[in-house]
Amino acid sequence: MPEDQSNPQSAILERARRVLPAGGFGNYAADVVIARGDGGRVWDENGVEYVDLLIGSGPMLIGHSHPEVLEAVRAQLPLGQTFFANNTRGIELAEQIVGDMACAEKVRFVSTGGEADMYAIRLARAHTGREKIFKFEGGYHGMSDHALMSLAPQVMVNFPVAVPDSAGILEHVRDTTIVAPWADPEVFVQLLDEHDGEIAGVIIEPLQRIIAPPDGWLELVRAETAKRGIVLIFDEVVTGYRLAYGGAQEKYGVVPDLCTLGKIIGGGFPLAAIAGSDAIMAHFDKALVGPEGFTFQVGTLSGNPIAAVAGLATMDVLRRPGAYDQIRANGQSMMDAAVAAFGKAGIPVQIVGDTTLFELVFSDRPVRNYRDVLKSDKAAEGRYNELMRERGILKPPGKIYTHLALGSEELAQVNNALAETAEIMGREA
Repeated sequence: MPEDQSNPQSAILERARRVLPAGGFGNYAADVVIARGDGGRVWDENGVEYVDLLIGSGPMLIGHSHPEVLEAVRAQLPLGQTFFANNTRGIELAEQIVGDMACAEKVRFVSTGGEADMYAIRLARAHTGREKIFKFEGGYHGMSDHALMSLAPQVMVNFPVAVPDSAGILEHVRDTTIVAPWADPEVFVQLLDEHDGEIAGVIIEPLQRIIAPPDGWLELVRAETAKRGIVLIFDEVVTGYRLAYGGAQEKYGVVPDLCTLGKIIGGGFPLAAIAGSDAIMAHFDKALVGPEGFTFQVGTLSGNPIAAVAGLATMDVLRRPGAYDQIRANGQSMMDAAVAAFGKAGIPVQIVGDTTLFELVFSDRPVRNYRDVLKSDKAAEGRYNELMRERGILKPPGKIYTHLALGSEELAQVNNALAETAEIMGREA
């Protein structure tokens, strides 16, 4: 059959279906193929242009192909791509992170945020000599076995029972995972009491997906874990350098024992990190802790100089006066437009999250945890995402990533799309 010259993307998608499970990479919807990105926009293989609110699932906070990032990468390319050895650019990035993140005294690089979370969990076990890991229902911490317990359960069970989110997870993982509802102080303390002396670490997104912590919640988690000798891990793969330059630690004023970082610190290239106190990070150093306490970790691309210079250039842009004010103003503009549009259409929505990362949840009730999100109108959510994409807005299901590359034209297009989407949904209701 001859290729449809007016729809080259269809031929590419057919090729993808022949070689990729479900025809995609397992990330965003498999029916679109992105050809290029520039600033706050992307284009698919058919030349269809979108305002990008997906931004690579978060890392492109200053936009695609930022000239300063490109310049830094071009300067590094002829000097070498990766060495599986120390390099000056990676060391500079580690120094920057130690200066930026309140909990960071030492840094160890990996390639993905999921790896960082996995190693942070392992460090907590190595440091405490305990086995159990405490997490919160609906919290995302990568793709390791413990991370994929009660991330998105469709069947509600009693806490603290964990529900596997994937086939292939060993049964015993359930027995070493304690799951609690997000931001429920009474249940949290009760479960800590019931498992006193057994819990190695509590891993938590300070902003869980899009749900902001209520006043006093993170402070309670910090106080209770410190009192019991439990390692507190902030998963800042998303929130690091997004909620504030110093991450959630800066925004909320709560300092964990370890944090994990990713996305933004690589400037669009594969790089992530575990950062934390000298005492815990020492488990990566056999000379300090001996064979019994040593946590083994290597990675072919860990700390590679291409990602390091891209991350450093990105951080330099974010440090400039007004950068975060602009990111937040962009988010507030879209939030205000959504409230006005769906209010006019008579469709109940909750604007959930932070001005740097938020979403519309189709519910007439406050959204406090994962189960509240699960109870929302999923058909309406699907229609909203469909109509926004038809109007040239690329966004992931469940969130909107605000970023610095949204100019007045992009914001106008997003806000007009919200108004048109709400009007259509109001007529269809």
